[in-house]
Amino acid sequence: MSPSLAPADVGRRVGRDVQRALRRGRNGLRYAAGTRPTEVGQTPKDLIWRRHRTELWRYRNDDVRHGPPVVIVHSLVSRSYVLDLYPGNSAIAFLLGSGLDVFLLDWGIADEADSGNTLETYVDEGIPDAVAAACEAAGSDEVTLFGYCFGGVLSLLSAARHPELPIRNLVLMATPVDFTGMDAITALVARGRLNPDEILEPTGNVPAKAVASVFKLLKPTAEISQYATLWEKLPSDAFMQGYQAMGQWASDHVPFPGAAFRQTIEQLVRRNGLMHGTVELGGERVDLGAITCPVLNIMAERDHIVPLAAAEPVVELVGSEQADELRLNAGHVGLVAGSSAAKVTLPGIAGWIADHSVPA
Repeated sequence: MSPSLAPADVGRRVGRDVQRALRRGRNGLRYAAGTRPTEVGQTPKDLIWRRHRTELWRYRNDDVRHGPPVVIVHSLVSRSYVLDLYPGNSAIAFLLGSGLDVFLLDWGIADEADSGNTLETYVDEGIPDAVAAACEAAGSDEVTLFGYCFGGVLSLLSAARHPELPIRNLVLMATPVDFTGMDAITALVARGRLNPDEILEPTGNVPAKAVASVFKLLKPTAEISQYATLWEKLPSDAFMQGYQAMGQWASDHVPFPGAAFRQTIEQLVRRNGLMHGTVELGGERVDLGAITCPVLNIMAERDHIVPLAAAEPVVELVGSEQADELRLNAGHVGLVAGSSAAKVTLPGIAGWIADHSVPA
């Protein structure tokens, strides 16, 4: 039998419980009312280059110790601020603190004018022009190209299509190449039960709601478990800041340009073209073996969007003598955001880039 608590101890415990209940009530009301949302994407940056909705940003850093600059290519179907959620939870800020000169290529939110954008629009125009702009801004002859998710697919295709690009290193994070490993997402269109044009909205693009629905179907019970966690963590101001930021990003998908979507379904999904070497862009076959620079393939062991089976073959497809793997104990988003990113995932990524760089 445990000894009885002294009156003073009882008072302190009651006080803590009361304060915890008050914080839970306060944070719950703020969350329900949508007040005090977390400000995302706060790391200072400058616009370096723009074409229509596509923008290249350079993040300010007075302590660049490694070159060449890192050009991050984001996905087409999500917002790039997942890489810069808020102070204390920012992959961009971590890379800056590691002495890297960081640029980010953001494709913007596709509208009707973008519906005709093909994969060539991004692979043959967007990425090469952004690389040139980054080199000019940084006074560098080369870059480390860093593709995240579908941005990694675009980076692979661009590096293979344009071996003349000044790419010192190619970093791929959560990048699918074997689309048979993504059956949970691609099953309907892969087997012909749903045609790409049936998904397009009048603008000619895949609507953002459709993109969001696909990701929700991957974890149909996620929302329930999240609410259970939310109730437990409501008293924590730090948790609420992160929860609101991630919740905002998870529901903030963007339209997928229609022409690029059709190509993706036909060439990457149905034909599994990256694995079989049958992808054709601009009337020419794309040979991933043309990529000879050092490559780092970063995979998340608990990735439900790009499972290991979809990302693993990268090192076998490129022609690089040095093609490394980095398997991390994280989920798809946990690679770049969340409580463990700065401790578990980002140090290894920044370390590899620094080891394959030169003093600035």
